[in-house]
Amino acid sequence: MRLLAVAVSVSAVALAAACGADEQNQIPAASGSAPVESRPPNAADQQPAFAGQTRAPGVRTEAALAHTVVASGLEEPWGLAMLPDGRWLVTERPGRLRIVTAEGAVGEPIAGLPAVDARGQGGLLDVVVGPTFAADRLIYWSYAEPREGGNATSVARGRLSDDGTRVDAVQVIFRAMPAYDGGAHFGSSLAFDRAGHLFITLGDRSDAPMRPQAQDLGSHMGKTIRINADGSVPVDNPFVDREGARPEIWSLGHRNVQGVAIAPNGDVWTVEHGTRGGDELNLDRAGVNYGWPIIAYGVEYRGGPINEGITAREGLEQPVYYWDPVIAPGGVAIYDGAMFPGWRGNLLVAGLKEKHIARLVLDGNRVIGEERLLTDLGERVRDIAVAPDGAVWAITDEPNGKLVRLAKAS
Repeated sequence: MRLLAVAVSVSAVALAAACGADEQNQIPAASGSAPVESRPPNAADQQPAFAGQTRAPGVRTEAALAHTVVASGLEEPWGLAMLPDGRWLVTERPGRLRIVTAEGAVGEPIAGLPAVDARGQGGLLDVVVGPTFAADRLIYWSYAEPREGGNATSVARGRLSDDGTRVDAVQVIFRAMPAYDGGAHFGSSLAFDRAGHLFITLGDRSDAPMRPQAQDLGSHMGKTIRINADGSVPVDNPFVDREGARPEIWSLGHRNVQGVAIAPNGDVWTVEHGTRGGDELNLDRAGVNYGWPIIAYGVEYRGGPINEGITAREGLEQPVYYWDPVIAPGGVAIYDGAMFPGWRGNLLVAGLKEKHIARLVLDGNRVIGEERLLTDLGERVRDIAVAPDGAVWAITDEPNGKLVRLAKAS
């Protein structure tokens, strides 16, 4: 095991008064605060479909915040999940799963995981603790699985041994189809809802020949998936009775979804990567088509329009919010802690490219404020979780990746 030194950085931010707002989360009037994004958009001629769909007013947390680097030396960590005893499961993309204590002790790699295809964006991806862990100690993880003809995203589960050194009785419960020989856009984030359904987010595999599969119900590519914990298909999935459709599909028309969170009311929130512009926040609903690659905000990486260059079409869903330029969103969490009561119900989105956590304030299903947190860390934030005490924990996607705790300054 490795025990890492702790580094602390404190940043206090002041907040202009707003009548009647919580002391830790004051929201300016719509005509007041400028958005936190000041860079020009890549697609300057595109207009949002409705007010507030992009560049929401900036908000600030009044309380002083401090981040603590609890552990370092992790190689490209990707997924983060808390065990019931307060320790953290952390995946490393090259194929290692470790347990990290809240004090920063980093365990040896957990044995028993299947092989991963760790190239490009592939490798060991997300991890979640099963809803019945107290009874069966099952954990679930997603990964790029080497296959005949290439690779694809798979999800496995196994029993974490009592001493946390290995997983046993490993079972692959989902395999995205078809396989493809590529190294990009695997997704893949995992979340259980309160009924025990497992949501799996997938990418379109990036390359031009694969993009159209995001619209093909016969392919898992570019979809959100919903299965039962044992891998079986829920009978109320939207395409169960559709001939030629993959029954595991929940929604379609996605580019590369790397974050999913389930709200207490059952709402499914996902974030996905755009090209140059067009990162999206979606309220991910059963049977809905989110449009990729027919409609999209932003432009191609090489410049120029995406397909027809349109951002809306009848029958295709608009994102709740989008970023142009991109922040490159990783994981997403819904804040429900006591440490920052004014954040309750806010979305926390990991920003890889822009190296921050985006706090999104919601009014119903609309974003009405945005704040950038953890900006002084200066590292790619990959995944986020909220601890029982209300502190926010994050991992950074770096060769020397870190586990970080963000909390009130003491």
